[in-house]
Amino acid sequence: MRSIPPREGPLRVMPWWLVLVGLFLAALLGWLVLDWLLGEADRAAQPDTRATLRIDAIRTGLTVVAGTGGGLALLLAARRQWIGERAQRHQEAVAAQDQAHRERVQAHAEAVAEAGQRHQERQAGAAEHDAAERRLTELYTGAVGLLGNDNAAVRLGGLHALERLGQDNPAQRETIVAVLCAYLRMPAPDDDAREAEVRRTAQRVLTRHLRADGDAFWPGVRLDLTGARLDGFDAAGCTLVDADLGGAVCAGTTSLAGATVRGRLTLGATFADLICDDLRGDAEVVLDDARVDGRVSFDRAEIGGVLSCRRATFARASWRGATLHGTASFDATCFTGSASFREATFLSGVSLDYATFTGYAGFRQTRFADLALFRWTRFGDQTWFERTRFEGAVNFGRARFQGSVTFDGATFARRALVDQARATAAGRHVWPEGTQVAPLDDDWLLLTDD
Repeated sequence: MRSIPPREGPLRVMPWWLVLVGLFLAALLGWLVLDWLLGEADRAAQPDTRATLRIDAIRTGLTVVAGTGGGLALLLAARRQWIGERAQRHQEAVAAQDQAHRERVQAHAEAVAEAGQRHQERQAGAAEHDAAERRLTELYTGAVGLLGNDNAAVRLGGLHALERLGQDNPAQRETIVAVLCAYLRMPAPDDDAREAEVRRTAQRVLTRHLRADGDAFWPGVRLDLTGARLDGFDAAGCTLVDADLGGAVCAGTTSLAGATVRGRLTLGATFADLICDDLRGDAEVVLDDARVDGRVSFDRAEIGGVLSCRRATFARASWRGATLHGTASFDATCFTGSASFREATFLSGVSLDYATFTGYAGFRQTRFADLALFRWTRFGDQTWFERTRFEGAVNFGRARFQGSVTFDGATFARRALVDQARATAAGRHVWPEGTQVAPLDDDWLLLTDD
């Protein structure tokens, strides 16, 4: 905005008599000069030059009068010029004030127009948001209503409607996944083939959006399938975050092969078969109280978090080539069939206290980088620790070997503790160096440390 010059004082009008006074003073000055010069001419001049001097004196007096008048005229002209310049400055100041006022009015008008535009845009946005929310609510309510229909085909349509709604609206995905999980947790008749197909479709909808190799991936969603009834649940290659299958009953083969797990993975459920080959991630994996009637496989799995398999029951278990970075616990776990840990690596402590191996227990070329506990463990027909590496302390105290045992080629960083362990007298045994073996009776041998 332009700067406005400071205001000047009020302009006073010059009185008319001031001009008369000036003229009178000019005439008086001229008369005094003329009188003085004429007196000087009369006293100093010769008679023959007196006339000339008097004429010069008169001329000089008139000149003084004329000069004084001219000075007064010059003063009047200067005052007139000053008044004109002041009037010009006043006009310019008034024009600047007027321009500033117009600019303020224009800025205010523009601000009012902009505020009105923003208000209209907010109103339009709010109306559009409300309309979108109403539409979403209607679509969501309609899709959920379809899931409660008695007709299986209609329920399938509801599943696909929810899937499409989640695909188009990322903010609704968590809610939609929660609805699908809740549907799978609901009781279902055992002999209804159509309902079984609806549930398998719901499972496929969930797992389809948990694979990170496609445009349909829904990142960050959590599966809460506690107590659900699942059939052939296939999450192979999926990314699972805090997935919970605790208490679920899983028919068919449940596959998490190649899955990536984060947070916590709870598998304390009943499985026909559980395949977790090549499982990856830093999640805590919990199989406490799990029951696998068929095959459970974690071959080549790499688990960064804690592994807990307490009180689990496995028929045929395989952990071949698995790598466990965190502590692992198989306390009180029952292996009713074969169990293979061949070439597995336990980088932290592992505990199999009170575990039971009914059949074959294979730990060939297994690496125990830290503490390994087998206290009160019951081994079955064959137990193999061939070329196993024990890099930390190992304790077989009060373990019971009911079949052949071999530690052939095994290496120990520390002496193995076997105090009060027992082994069947039948069969071939190869014990760690320094183990004392004494007959307990006809059927059992007692193992003690030196």
